[in-house]
Amino acid sequence: MPEITQLLILFGVGCAAGVINVMAGGGSSLTLPTLIFLGLDGAMANGTNRVALVVQNVLGVWSFRREKVSKLQLSLKLAVWTLPGAIIGALVAVRISDEWFQKILGIVLIGVVISMLIPRSGGKETTPDGISSKWAYPAMMLIGFYGGFIQLGVGFLIMATLYHILRIDLVFTNMHKLTIVLIYMIPALAIFAFSGNVNWVLGLCLAAGNGFGAFWAARFAVRRGDKVIRYVLVVAVLIMAAKILGLF
Repeated sequence: MPEITQLLILFGVGCAAGVINVMAGGGSSLTLPTLIFLGLDGAMANGTNRVALVVQNVLGVWSFRREKVSKLQLSLKLAVWTLPGAIIGALVAVRISDEWFQKILGIVLIGVVISMLIPRSGGKETTPDGISSKWAYPAMMLIGFYGGFIQLGVGFLIMATLYHILRIDLVFTNMHKLTIVLIYMIPALAIFAFSGNVNWVLGLCLAAGNGFGAFWAARFAVRRGDKVIRYVLVVAVLIMAAKILGLF
């Protein structure tokens, strides 16, 4: 396949993944198989994909800030709690089979979409500021463990946690999600880069697509609001879970 064709494919797939990651999550289910299809091995594809995720989240966060959607102090506080869990999760991940990995991921994703459809008790509504909860930070540590352990689909878990525990509306939840993933993705990318598992040409092309999609998806999310994000989230999770469980 000519190199220019590869780059065009990656840019297009990156645009789609950037939109999906900002509006819901699971865009790596498109990008990782594409990178492998283009000839990268699993470790190289994993590392190269993280170039796109870093750029995507930087532009996504910037786009949210341009739309006056930002609470950086809370985002950073939540992100710090994910780091210890992510380190432990990565250590556990090397000791589990691929079969169990896929089963666990599929079941978790179905649970997430069910949780998003369950009506709230007590009639309490979500707000941009949310509420204070002692469960939020332990939950973020567990999410960090999941992110280090699996990574693919971690955005769904962040959204479900912030939405249900902190009662933050989905627009601000999306903004926090991008910042949290960005924080723990930077050291992960550095590890892959130092070990020689990053193809920078393909990674930067994919990043251009991811960043473009993320920038415009963030603006759309802010202007269309909570309801549209919920629909995109439900569809994205169901499709990804069904694919992982081998239903199609």
